[in-house]
Amino acid sequence: MYHRLTRAALLLALMIALQSIRLLVPIPFFISMFVIGSAVNACLLLAVEKSGWKPAIVLAVAAPTVAALQQFLPSPLFIFPIAAANVMYVASYRMLLTVNRWLAVGVAAGLKMVGMYMAISILVELMNVSDKLAAGLKMMFGYPQLITGTIGGVLCYMIMKRLEGARS
Repeated sequence: MYHRLTRAALLLALMIALQSIRLLVPIPFFISMFVIGSAVNACLLLAVEKSGWKPAIVLAVAAPTVAALQQFLPSPLFIFPIAAANVMYVASYRMLLTVNRWLAVGVAAGLKMVGMYMAISILVELMNVSDKLAAGLKMMFGYPQLITGTIGGVLCYMIMKRLEGARS
């Protein structure tokens, strides 16, 4: 039990450190979104595999909370739809992992993209933001989420292969 909790804590610390890169290194926003988003998604899937689904859900909620604290999100209200999409990502990956890893990654990334796009679209309408900002937010939380979710799954697989021989 303590091994799983320790792994989850280490993955949480790693995820926060990875998200903090954007504060330290001047990377263009679009590149930052793909690099950091992929790394965070890898942490979420590693948490599922090494710590279980409950700690992975904690990480799924922590990720947008950290992004909001770093003022990366336009409003703290965006924490909720992003956290919900992350929970869908983690849950669908866990459910399908026993069937096929790549099916799990694909479905999880697809559901995350659709869930996040729909939730952000609704939130943007409720917040009555400008059309230009709404289009930018919908784009940011649309197809890039499919890409970062898939790359996160590939990174998770590569790390799991490296850990295969390591002691549990």
